[in-house]
Amino acid sequence: MKKKATGLIWFVLLIALDQITKILAKTNLEGSSGYDLIKGVFQFFYHENRGMAFGMLQDRIWLFVVFTLIILIGIAFVYIKLPETKHYQPVHWILIFLAAGAVGNCIDRVFRNYVVDFLYFELIDFPIFNVADCYVTVSCVLLILLFLFYYKDEDLNFLSKKKDQTIS
Repeated sequence: MKKKATGLIWFVLLIALDQITKILAKTNLEGSSGYDLIKGVFQFFYHENRGMAFGMLQDRIWLFVVFTLIILIGIAFVYIKLPETKHYQPVHWILIFLAAGAVGNCIDRVFRNYVVDFLYFELIDFPIFNVADCYVTVSCVLLILLFLFYYKDEDLNFLSKKKDQTIS
């Protein structure tokens, strides 16, 4: 139970980090032409995203909030049932980052009606993103890699209703 409480603290800290970076971006970059970190490669550039990934589904805030709540319920369900063993520690962290990213962007949508984006890879003209997007993207990639190469089918037995299962 102690690990789960620590996870909650990290969850709050990660959301705070995301929100602080967005406030800094809005305060320092809004209305400017951006700030080159590496000229022609990477810059801080203020952008208001009213959609989701790559600007899809513009101005559908209620849809994003409902989707976020469903995702968070799923994450919470798995997180609560997840055994507190070293074997599952990577999943604990991934779920914390994934949930923090979802909540970070949801906060923007609810209180601003848009998500503040400010990280821009100019070299490849990649869509502008933010810290919460990094949490979500990296978490999803790591989760896929873990379940492809590290965990086995039986490692998911903790999700079943049976109480007499053995967990390594």
